[in-house]
Amino acid sequence: MKPFNIVLIEPEIPPNTGNIARLCAATGAVLHLVGTLGFSLDDRYLKRAGLDYWAFVALQRWPDLEALHAARADGRFFYLSTKVARSYIDADFQPGDYIVFGKETKGLPEELLKANQETSFTIPMPSGKVRSLNLSTSAGIVLYEALRKCGGLG
Repeated sequence: MKPFNIVLIEPEIPPNTGNIARLCAATGAVLHLVGTLGFSLDDRYLKRAGLDYWAFVALQRWPDLEALHAARADGRFFYLSTKVARSYIDADFQPGDYIVFGKETKGLPEELLKANQETSFTIPMPSGKVRSLNLSTSAGIVLYEALRKCGGLG
């Protein structure tokens, strides 16, 4: 099975990215870091969150999302945001898909979501008391659902 791809656009908090790197190592997903990072890849909090799993992380860097789209023009991209209504449960994930998350403080740009309405999804928060979930929690929820749907959990 082709690996899934987790795409983080301009992540800002090192432990979130470190936790997502560990998630990618555990699932075989490729981690794509896009744009300007809010930290150095040498950051001790990033390394600590990823523990000693960094050797198992397939990591790729991109200057911007356009460069990733151009290099993976045949890829299927899914965009996760609190700014849309359709649940990620409704996404038709397939192995090799790109699951895209925005920066912690701003999420994905509205114009990107408007241009990709059919492939933009949210994680429902039924209590209505929380604005958003932690980035690494969100990545784990959606990636494991994609793996479950595709029979990738063994």
